[in-house]
Amino acid sequence: MTTKTVSDSNSPVVESRDQLIASFAGGEKPRERWRIGTEHEKFVYSRDDHHAPSWDEAGGIRALLIELQQHGWKPVEEGGNLIALTGADGSVSLEPAGQFELSGAPLENLHQTCAETGRHLDQVKAAGEKLGIGFLGLGMWPDKTRAELPIMPKGRYGIMLRHMPRVGSMGLDMMLRTCTIQVNLDYASEADMAQKFRVGLALQPLATALFANSPFTEGKPNGYLSYRSHIWSDTDPARTGMLPFVFEDGFGYERYTDYMLDVPMYFVYRNGQYIDAAGLSFRDFLTGELSVLPGERPTLDDWTDHLSTAFPEVRLKTFLEMRGADGGPWNRICALPAFWVGLLYDQGALDAAWSLVKHWTIDERQALRDAVPKLGLDAPVPGRGTLRDIAGEVLDIANAGLAARARLNSSGDNETGFLDPLREIVRTGKVPAEQLLDRYHGAWGGDLSRVYAEQSF
Repeated sequence: MTTKTVSDSNSPVVESRDQLIASFAGGEKPRERWRIGTEHEKFVYSRDDHHAPSWDEAGGIRALLIELQQHGWKPVEEGGNLIALTGADGSVSLEPAGQFELSGAPLENLHQTCAETGRHLDQVKAAGEKLGIGFLGLGMWPDKTRAELPIMPKGRYGIMLRHMPRVGSMGLDMMLRTCTIQVNLDYASEADMAQKFRVGLALQPLATALFANSPFTEGKPNGYLSYRSHIWSDTDPARTGMLPFVFEDGFGYERYTDYMLDVPMYFVYRNGQYIDAAGLSFRDFLTGELSVLPGERPTLDDWTDHLSTAFPEVRLKTFLEMRGADGGPWNRICALPAFWVGLLYDQGALDAAWSLVKHWTIDERQALRDAVPKLGLDAPVPGRGTLRDIAGEVLDIANAGLAARARLNSSGDNETGFLDPLREIVRTGKVPAEQLLDRYHGAWGGDLSRVYAEQSF
């Protein structure tokens, strides 16, 4: 989640809804300036007893942030607490229970973003060796209750932790017990954004299936392949979901603006402090009628903050975020951006992907989304059997898109090799969660502690 560092006192005051709409147009970039931003989270645990370390304990999360500064990372504090790092490779931040996230820099190709991931993992593993901590690549804590998890000292998390139980039964699980991989991608125009948004939403269930990696809860199988994805089904319906309006004629920046104006607020950030505005209306803020800041109108910086508090399967800021994948190992961190760059950054591939999904109805898309957490690749696809039946075709489209980009590394290889882990999943027919369940019921003999040895970075 976003880490605030300063209040932007120079941010323009929003005088009209048109400024909010224009903020999305401000994200448009010509193709040659399109970049790839990869985000990935991992669980941190003590090697001695597998507990999740607190922020301030010896060898805990703060110590990890301090240790990483020897690699050139600069500290970010909130209220005197070290809560993030910034550097050439983007930023390192903390999720609510200490999940450790790299939000990578905007990079030109997948070779660069995978190298960035490798550098980060090398750094955290070296720090972990000194501190006696390890890092687990899964979509959900396999064995921790909420009560066993620490809370990081970030102001927005306190507001969210209070608010989540009011609006859903699993919001606290989302905050405390899940990890994801995401990729952020650019668009050239309003029409380009809309097409990418539609393809991203329609095929997000396939990404969820291919990356499904959260089959355990509190020490035993939970009946799902991506329990992380299931959690989003009852987190907060006002700010999650498949956004049917994206597929309506005329969808664009204005319609997404209206959606965001109706998403209830969480907070306003002023003078280094988070002011609790949970459940209040940004529309009231626009007219100076926000009860916690009477008479004050929002700035564009406030709008940017508010955009970060919606959690649909695809999210629009001044770029598009693909949000459907569980956390996982290094090769799948590289595979997720490859999947989406291949589909969305070449027009021929984008058109082919849209042709595959454009006839699906609202109800069919929602049914697919609802089925995927339990069924994975066996989730039924409208008129086409199951996701298993189209997965290879979609990967072929992504492969063609990456080949057309022709972004080569120093050895002359293009970017298509980053799809290999996904091709292997389709070849074997088993998503990562199914492979874990096979081990749990087989070689592990029901001993879930084995997951730490086999799924750590």
